[in-house]
Amino acid sequence: MSYKIIVDSCGELPEECKKSGFYENIPLTIDIDGYEVVDDETFDQADFLKRVAKSPNCPKSACPSPERYMQAFEGEAECVYVVTLSAALSGSYNSAELAKKMYQERHKDKNIHVFNSCSASIGQTLIALKAEACARAGKTFRETVEAVEEYIKGQNTYFVLESLETLRKNGRLSNLKAFVASALNIKPVMGATPEGTIIQLDQARGINRALKKMVEVITKEVKNPAEKVLAISHCNCKERGQMVKEELLKRLPVKDVILLNTNGISSLYANDGGIIVVV
Repeated sequence: MSYKIIVDSCGELPEECKKSGFYENIPLTIDIDGYEVVDDETFDQADFLKRVAKSPNCPKSACPSPERYMQAFEGEAECVYVVTLSAALSGSYNSAELAKKMYQERHKDKNIHVFNSCSASIGQTLIALKAEACARAGKTFRETVEAVEEYIKGQNTYFVLESLETLRKNGRLSNLKAFVASALNIKPVMGATPEGTIIQLDQARGINRALKKMVEVITKEVKNPAEKVLAISHCNCKERGQMVKEELLKRLPVKDVILLNTNGISSLYANDGGIIVVV
């Protein structure tokens, strides 16, 4: 069956996916003190990070409208798979679900499924690649949905941030905790719950120690690494991402590795210097 994979712009797509014709990124938008940034191919990460650093306010993101998702559903593809960032973090999932309901009222034969990634960034990438692998293997729409939903349950997301400013500005971290962490150079090792909410797993003083701590946590938690793809996204710090990749590969015999720079929404939350790992 012919297929199409839609990923909201929090998920980074490798170049081969962009060129394949099977994928479409649906952009979110970000408002920085009245200046709108569209998270698409025009996104300028360097300019964006400068604007975020200068602003005393937390930038506001807006998810794609149901109408924008409905536009993406058009076409000859018999099966459409949508991957959104965690429903616990954004309205993108609900918007896509509403679009699906509205679209199928007029196109009852179109198979559409919206996956709540319960993750973000490179985690969405892995889910999209899993859907593509199932489709290429000749699985039916229902078989693909079941396989990908099961895959999501076994996925783990981890991240370490250079700066806690975005989490402080958007209320996910108290001013006092952010101040103390900054003053003492404490970097938390964060993760995601099965429901896609953010939790703290550990902490260390200094970014390098925190990254090493994250590597230790991942090494302990990942089961059956030979069956896993290791995915790493970095926000403007490729060398740091490469270091984390090399350290993990010393410990985990994974079947493949992806390393990408963050898109706009991911850059907003990871902030300059942040590292996200999904396996």
